[in-house]
Parts: sequence; C-alpha cells; structure tokens
Amino acid sequence: MDRPLSIFDISGRAMSAQLVRLNTNASNLANANSVASSKEAAFHPLKPIFSTVTQSPGIATVKVNKVVATGSPPTQIHDPTHPLADENGDVWAAGVDTAQEMVEMIETARDYQNNVQVMQTAKSLTLDTLKMER
Repeated sequence: MDRPLSIFDISGRAMSAQLVRLNTNASNLANANSVASSKEAAFHPLKPIFSTVTQSPGIATVKVNKVVATGSPPTQIHDPTHPLADENGDVWAAGVDTAQEMVEMIETARDYQNNVQVMQTAKSLTLDTLKMER
C-alpha cells in the first residue's frame, strides 16, 4: 500500500503540474509569431490536460495526463513576398492568442505561488509543533 500523501506531496505535485503548464505557455508564446508554408505545418498551441489523483476522502492532488495540441486554427496570411509563401502567396501563422496566453501565464504563476505558500505554512506549523514538545 502506498504511504499517505503529505501536505508537502500534495503541494509539490501541484507545483510540478503548474511548471508543465508554464512550459506550455512559454512554448506557445515563443511560437506566436511563427509562420509555415501550409496549414498542417503551422504551430498549434499546446495545453496540458490535468486530472485529479484522489488517495482517500479529503486527500487529493493533481497530475498531468498529457500535453496536447489545441484545435486553434492557424491564420492564413497573404504575403507573396514571404520566402515560405505557397503557390497562392499565402503563409500560415500560429493560432496563438497572445493575450489569452498572458492571462494563463499570470494564473499559472498565482497557482504556483499559492502552493509555495501552502508549503511554507505547513513547514512553519510543523516547526511550531516541534517547539511545543521542548
């Protein structure tokens, strides 16, 4: 049988999940201005898929099941002078909504910081409890 999840396990796993989320944000923002010569070759934004891991009633954490490409369609841009333009003079820009990615990044940072605070509080309470025994 697995050992029970501690508050540090729960928050640590949540922080790891948020790091995956932040990495996908970084990838999406890094590719926001990329273009390709076809719709199929264009960058599709990434999104992590989370699921809840419940060990017992009242004790749950999160895990990343997978990272998938979203269905955001790339944008067709007519630019016959671009070196990647197809025979119609079109290129395909990544379907990244930079404003949405920035909102997601701020939310991710806050979620991560919340879990840091949980760990700091748990550490402080543990130390206070140990001091009581003296």
